[in-house]
Amino acid sequence: MTDDSEQPLIMTASEPDARWFVAHTRPRCEKKLLEHCVRNEFAATLPCYSSAHKYRGKTVVFHKPLFPGYVFLHLAPQHSQSVRQSDLLANLLDVPDQEVLQEQLLGVLRALESGLEVQLAPEIGSGTRVRIKSGALRGVEGLAEERWGPDIVVLRLDFISQAATVRIGADLLEVI
Repeated sequence: MTDDSEQPLIMTASEPDARWFVAHTRPRCEKKLLEHCVRNEFAATLPCYSSAHKYRGKTVVFHKPLFPGYVFLHLAPQHSQSVRQSDLLANLLDVPDQEVLQEQLLGVLRALESGLEVQLAPEIGSGTRVRIKSGALRGVEGLAEERWGPDIVVLRLDFISQAATVRIGADLLEVI
């Protein structure tokens, strides 16, 4: 982001004691919980990807949650009770390592914003830890996933044991 007037990738709360929580939603309730948070002025992030389908000659674009069942909340602890009382929530998970979650979530959001193809990678295999050297994702760290070849990087959200993949040339990666 080069312009200070651009919207931030991650919505964060203004309260100094705000913490990251991961809302594990009931099935297909991610967008409803996001709307609930917006109505209550809670900072919430729902990474989504675009999926296009053709129906009778028309192309319809859907925005689907990249991590089904999860919404990322940045709340003051006293506001967590309001979210817990929502019937859209299965569980509200406290995040022990706040910085790691924020860094990993920002990497996933930067990949989505870049326009590159990003998709859910539910099973994470072993690979080499890499950092992207240049381009829209410069500085984002992930795992080079060997089973798909050297041009796939896995961007992890360790706390929820999920990941997304992005295709990028091996020449743009450096081992860390």
